[in-house]
Amino acid sequence: MRNRFQKILATLATAATIALPAAGASAQDVIKVGILHSLSGTMAISETTLKDVMLMLIEEQNKKGGLLGKKLEAVVVDPASNWPLFAEKARELLTKDKVAATFGCWTSVSRKSVLPVFEELNGILFYPVQYEGEESSRNIFYTGAAPNQQAIPAVDYLMENEGVERWVLEGTDYVYPRTTNKILEAYLKAKGVKDEDISVNYTPFGHSDWQTRVADIKKFGSAGKKTAVVSTINGDANVPFYKELANQGIKATDIPVVAFSVGEEELAGIDTKPLVGHLAAWNYFQSVDTAENNDFIAKWKAFTKNDKRVTNDPMEAHVIGFNMWVKAVEKAGSTDPDAVIDALIGVSVPNLSGGYSTMMPNHHITKPVLIGEIQEDGQFSVVSQTPGLVVGDEWSDYLDGSKDLIADWRAPLSCGNFNVKTGKCGGQGPVAQ
Repeated sequence: MRNRFQKILATLATAATIALPAAGASAQDVIKVGILHSLSGTMAISETTLKDVMLMLIEEQNKKGGLLGKKLEAVVVDPASNWPLFAEKARELLTKDKVAATFGCWTSVSRKSVLPVFEELNGILFYPVQYEGEESSRNIFYTGAAPNQQAIPAVDYLMENEGVERWVLEGTDYVYPRTTNKILEAYLKAKGVKDEDISVNYTPFGHSDWQTRVADIKKFGSAGKKTAVVSTINGDANVPFYKELANQGIKATDIPVVAFSVGEEELAGIDTKPLVGHLAAWNYFQSVDTAENNDFIAKWKAFTKNDKRVTNDPMEAHVIGFNMWVKAVEKAGSTDPDAVIDALIGVSVPNLSGGYSTMMPNHHITKPVLIGEIQEDGQFSVVSQTPGLVVGDEWSDYLDGSKDLIADWRAPLSCGNFNVKTGKCGGQGPVAQ
């Protein structure tokens, strides 16, 4: 009997041990946050840093006491630059890990992949990268730039300050470059640019042999009109592209390149001396001299224990999005998705460039627009900045299928593509190919 009793006690003790979380806190005392960024594959060059900054932000929030009296716990997954895998990992985060919010994606094809999952399961995704617009989902908060917050101001700058008349629209072959260039073509033609003065080209992800294409760009720019390249090349293909520009002696004074997906992180891997003077359009640069940015850079270098680690625009977008989410959860008093989604509209938090960014009813934020010139040290010197903040325009004014659409997720409209002419909320709007 004594042996049986001891076995029963041992069994009960084992069961009790299994039921206790390893951290000594119950599952109800933890709020899980999903991090959905490629840590391998062609996009790892850009996305790994975004995972790291999210870990820093979560650590900082926990030092402040967490959120709603609970500890935040990061759930990191690697969709490995595999677009269908993004959807699979997003579903796991929402159904298995029960995350309260997810911060992730870089390419638009990855965002398009996860969008139906977040809508089906009523999750929340903060998307931190510039994109083509033509979308507004109730479950996605777009903290990166819409075309009117990056692409169009960049073209305006080149026209007004560089006298550019011929345009090379060079992109990676997927939805963001194709749709952005479709908008830019329409915009350029509205400005009087002729068809023969616009060259559009796409290459695959990870493209490495740029010799022929750069030679074509050089030839296109030799027609006697000032020529510029508007680059929507993404990921690690940027490294050989810029190297080939240097190899063929293309300087910024000859054919300036303005990039929408090249920041401090991408430049850290190449010799920038031959690239001095080329441009990038973002809403933030590490070189911005504000108290908020200087504090952020110091915290980042301390967190990474590496004085050489740089900051960039999508990192700032995650800072803004994370702080907005924290504020909305506190405002709602809950992590319930419906309550947080409603609470996010109108939330304002400091950005790192000075001033405050606000979440608008179309689930896009207000942002300054900066044009930066590449320096020898891989940083950017700001050569142009909007005097105020620009409201993200989710539907382009330059596309026939979009110019009559608006998004407003407040009641009673609660619509991502309301047609102001017909007075109706449509389906999903134009589908970009």
